[in-house]
Parts: sequence; structure tokens; C-alpha cells
Amino acid sequence: MKIRGRIWQSGLIVVFIFCVIITGAAAEKFENVPVKGMVTMIDLGAKSCIPCRMMEPIMENVERTYKDRASIVFIDIRKDREQAKRFGIRAIPTQIFFNEEGREFYRHVGFMSEAAICEQLKKMGIEKIEKSKIHEPKVSQRGN
Repeated sequence: MKIRGRIWQSGLIVVFIFCVIITGAAAEKFENVPVKGMVTMIDLGAKSCIPCRMMEPIMENVERTYKDRASIVFIDIRKDREQAKRFGIRAIPTQIFFNEEGREFYRHVGFMSEAAICEQLKKMGIEKIEKSKIHEPKVSQRGN
């Protein structure tokens, strides 16, 4: 009986240490969020949440559109529960906008359309660049 008890205790210690390591690694992944010196939008949700999944293509497009001008971050709070506590999340999806100093500027709970996200970023001084204004490299065409 004593041997089984010690094996069981050892197993619990290993699981506990593993959980601490994993939790610490997840927390480190988001330690620089919000990004200082850059407007940051954080979308906190879960891959299993239907409104969150509806926002996924919107977030991908916003991330491409505002690349290098705003940081767009998705945090799955079912995988990174400590981030839900850190940002005071009560319902998902929740979008939080931070200014360049890292201070919360605006918070929205629920599905948020791309137009609403772009409007909020515009209020924060980040303009959307129309595709026609983006300078794409010219491809030279050679005649036959």
C-alpha cells in the first residue's frame, strides 16, 4: 500500500509541475500584448464558439489590411484561461482595443463586423488603406 501511495503522489507531483510549465509558457506567449507603441486589438474567444468562428475570416482580413500599422491578436480563452482573468472577460467574443501606450481605449462584447472594427481603428487614428493605394511590385512583360 505504501508503494502505491508514493507512486500516486509522485504522479501528482509530475502532473502539477507539467501544468505549471505549460501555464507559464502560455502566459509568456501573450506577455507583450498589448503591443507598446502600436494600436492593438485583441479578440478573446474560443474556436468552439459560433460567433467567434464567424469572426475568424474577418479577423484574418483585418490582420492583413492593418499589417504593420496595428497589432491584431486572437486569444482562445479555453486554451489560455489565465488571459480571460487578466483581461476581465465575462462573455465571448470580446474585442478590446488598446492605444499606443497600452491603455484600454474601447471594449465590445459579441460579434463585431469588419466595418465596425475598421471604424473603431479609424477613431484611434489608424486609417484603412484601400487596395488601389497599396503599391504592388510591377511585373515586367516581355514580348515574344
